Amino acid sequence: MKTLTVIVPSRSQPEQLGFLRRSVGSVAQQQIRGNVNVDVIVGLDPDATPPRLDELGIPVRFEQARSRSQAAALNAAAAALHSDYVAFLEDDDLWSPTHLGTALESLSLSGFVSGTQLEIDTSGAVIRINDFPTPSGWVMSRATWDSVGPFDASFRYHLDNDWLGRLAARAIRRIHLVEATAPVSLAVARQVRPWLANVLTCSRGAVTLHRHASPVPLIMRLVHPQSGLYSVNTDPAAQETSRQECARLEQLYDLIPW
Repeated sequence: MKTLTVIVPSRSQPEQLGFLRRSVGSVAQQQIRGNVNVDVIVGLDPDATPPRLDELGIPVRFEQARSRSQAAALNAAAAALHSDYVAFLEDDDLWSPTHLGTALESLSLSGFVSGTQLEIDTSGAVIRINDFPTPSGWVMSRATWDSVGPFDASFRYHLDNDWLGRLAARAIRRIHLVEATAPVSLAVARQVRPWLANVLTCSRGAVTLHRHASPVPLIMRLVHPQSGLYSVNTDPAAQETSRQECARLEQLYDLIPW
């Protein structure tokens, strides 16, 4: 029987427990063909108290980071891995029930799967489709994780770009999942979905776009005032940090990895 661990970084914030219950609950609802055991490891800040999540119906473990950052929380959880597959889900995001099953099917053709998300606000209203491959859509073999290694904690906002750059440098085949009506060729994506075109062109040619059966993305991304994305869009200091990190990424990879 295969095993899959979902890593959930959960930073200390006012809505943390509510976010975490929703995200882990969406993991418990996954529909997967075949024999795959799924568990969850939550990465916490050093001073955070692990909450009780027994009622969600899925095994959950907690690992506490040595410092307060998203990378530290992710790496602390990943250090406790003992599974065949690894997936990531931020604590304020959700999965549709078919997400993991669809991603695992794609892993038969690749070493890494990412996906497009549907952004929603705190009232549940749809904002947009976001084609950037955030970690909440990442599913991979354990061999891929071991090859690329942990997140670089020197990045605050763009640790995911850096990790994707290291993934591409290893020429690991990757599938990016899109909704049933999305373009899957570079020529069409350039015309109507430029961020989807970036996935293809800013990944060193390692990505193939695959449509799944759903008319909407399988990952739902919550945009709220405590999120890193919100800070980068609204806070001048965060914008400057983001700019400096992007400049560093271009020096490392000659582009911003997607």
